[in-house]
Amino acid sequence: MNAIALKQETLAQLPADIQVPAYARGTLTPSIVHIGVGGFYRAHQAVYLDDLLALPGHEQWGYCGVGLLPHDAAMRDAMQSQDCLYTVVERSAQGDTARVIGCIGEYLYAPENPQAVLEKLADPATRIVSLTITEGGYYVNQGTGEFDAGHPDIVYELANPQAPRCSFGYLLAALGLRRARGLAPFTIMSCDNLQNNGDVTRTMLLAFARLVDAGLASWIEAGCAFPNSMVDRITPATTDEHRALVRESFGIIDAWPVVCEPFRQWVIEDEFPHGRPTWELVGAQMTHDVLPYEKMKLRLLNASHQALCYIGMLLGYTYAHEAMADAGIRQLVRRMMDREVTPLLEEVEGIDLASYKDTLIERFSNPAVRDQLARIGTEGSARIPKFVLPSVREALAQGGGIKLLAFTVACWFRYLEGHDDNGLAMPLNDPHGVRLRELALHGGADATALLSMRELFGDLSDTPAFTQAVGLSLASLYDLGARLALDQAVA
Repeated sequence: MNAIALKQETLAQLPADIQVPAYARGTLTPSIVHIGVGGFYRAHQAVYLDDLLALPGHEQWGYCGVGLLPHDAAMRDAMQSQDCLYTVVERSAQGDTARVIGCIGEYLYAPENPQAVLEKLADPATRIVSLTITEGGYYVNQGTGEFDAGHPDIVYELANPQAPRCSFGYLLAALGLRRARGLAPFTIMSCDNLQNNGDVTRTMLLAFARLVDAGLASWIEAGCAFPNSMVDRITPATTDEHRALVRESFGIIDAWPVVCEPFRQWVIEDEFPHGRPTWELVGAQMTHDVLPYEKMKLRLLNASHQALCYIGMLLGYTYAHEAMADAGIRQLVRRMMDREVTPLLEEVEGIDLASYKDTLIERFSNPAVRDQLARIGTEGSARIPKFVLPSVREALAQGGGIKLLAFTVACWFRYLEGHDDNGLAMPLNDPHGVRLRELALHGGADATALLSMRELFGDLSDTPAFTQAVGLSLASLYDLGARLALDQAVA
């Protein structure tokens, strides 16, 4: 098969079984600006809008993608060289299917032209700004739940309000321009894995705004909407193997395709005063209460991801499906869900929890997706406090068990040391990585130093039931090795 370079002008040359945009891309209004154009956004929110644009009458909605970080230059190059088109491949045991997504009309790279990004955000046509900036991008002190005004990004922004670099800096500067120009604020929609992600965004952005301009903060508080949302689709990081798959199996030369599982879910709080796409026409669920869905997903799916990834890497596995083929890890995940997390959850309308958990096990075990454990273990300092510790706190308050939740935290601590049980190095991608590794190496089998990080553990640092459980598990990981410690945990 002769592969074809992906461009607007080559779409007609692609094989007939590959879905391509049937709508006129040039007629779309870029009324949604998305900050953080990574794999998950391109496999999730962009796919929903692409589906909607396939229906007539929705041309008033299109995406403009924005990259803020220096490493986003690679995404800029890929997107701009391909007219902002890219391939999504859904992988399952039944086979692979590919489609080309076209709902992103342009891509702006802030480090080379910050003013263009500010003007796009301040454009009257911009009605929604959506975010996938990772769990660590909201500047939350994990121990207190308050805004982290001492974060290096925020220290810079406070000293340089006219030259923003981070998402909050750009949002505040753009909202200031809109206020000065007599425009309404845009709706800000977080699509990151945070419980009450809209509420968190509102609280943190307003705390930042009050440090910069109290009047602007009041204006945002009075008129800016922050809908909560729950997002779900397993999306591994793109690799050269994926690029080769797209080229060899589908005949497309794509610099940055995205591979994902077939499953996807999006639950959105219907709070959009300046209008929104009718996402419900293409499978999204609009609701006035996202919390039950959000809590279920974060406590079961995301916490289970943390449970399997660190012990999996310690045992030498690379992919999630390999870890889930390990009987001990599979037991750990299922028992933690059933015994320690499920008792904390309320009933969710339309969801059978037993079936939901069965589906999660199946999704984690999908060998076609090849989801990297290192990806799942990224930014543990943000994910452990958000996905695992809330269940610990609730279980302790209710007299429930935390043995496996504590074992998950201990596996993260052991992973921070940097080498698996065979002595092979494990990657650490965490904004607090240097300090975490230093404490892990200093403490070794003693969890005290890491548990003393109150900005992560808050009052749990002083809770013997938690600190003793984590300490015992960490000691067993060092003394017995990961395999015997896992056997002991699930016995």
